[in-house]
Amino acid sequence: MRFEALDGLSLGLGESPVWDDRRGLVFLCDIPTGRLLAIRLGEGLVREWVLGTNVCSLGLCESGRLIVSLTRELIVFDPDTGSRETLARLENELETNRLNDGKVGPDGAFWVGTMDQRAERQAVCSLYRVGPDGRMVAKKDGLFISNGLAWSPDGRTMYHSDSGGKWIERHAFDPATGGIGEGLRIAEPGEAEGRPDGGAADIEGNYWSAGVSAGCLNHYAPDGRLIGKYALPAPSPTMPCFCGTDLKTLLVTSHRYLSPEVLDRYPLAGSVFLTPSPVAGTPAHRMKGF
Repeated sequence: MRFEALDGLSLGLGESPVWDDRRGLVFLCDIPTGRLLAIRLGEGLVREWVLGTNVCSLGLCESGRLIVSLTRELIVFDPDTGSRETLARLENELETNRLNDGKVGPDGAFWVGTMDQRAERQAVCSLYRVGPDGRMVAKKDGLFISNGLAWSPDGRTMYHSDSGGKWIERHAFDPATGGIGEGLRIAEPGEAEGRPDGGAADIEGNYWSAGVSAGCLNHYAPDGRLIGKYALPAPSPTMPCFCGTDLKTLLVTSHRYLSPEVLDRYPLAGSVFLTPSPVAGTPAHRMKGF
């Protein structure tokens, strides 16, 4: 794969890209600057919104609005009008925890996890399922940095990773109820693959994971076998996303939280990268009730 950086776009911590097939846009966020951005393939950045706090992850809603996780709050945001309403707030977690990776699942709910922001992280975080009633129901706990959510094409397998625990797990998933089975640990990436960050699933049921500490995109079979590893021109990729009308363009975000010496060697760190994909991705789901 040959990854090309989008011109004129450098992010502090780019994350959570999602393809909106109705608008023909990729929405994504820059967490520390509190920005939500819209990219059109072949054109680049076309619009941005400053939401005033960390913008951590997002998903599509049935109405065309977006579900957006901020530092400790979930909002429903309308990119056409700029209106926003609070859906839920993070309660009963340490004040040093914030929301992190999130996606809409095949059940039409928003799944979002938390992360410990302290230098000495502990396994005090959780993964939540959030329905249209705004209730945040914990589905997993004992996490350092919840990450890597993705679902198989039939909606019956959920992938999930912990960037601090350095593992990837697979769960049986019920698209009707949002119920999950016990996690099966399928991979524990080492230094060569990097810590597992954001993820995506392709139409063949395989799982793509950003190796955020190794400058690569890792391609796993459902049983955890590494079937491909692709280097990027930045050491810090954060999340892949399949986009385009045929879902065969692969977009990867990255971050710039690196030493000055590393940034001198990798000036494209923080860029958004694009490459043709050898396989199509699974379509994004939309949140029900909004």
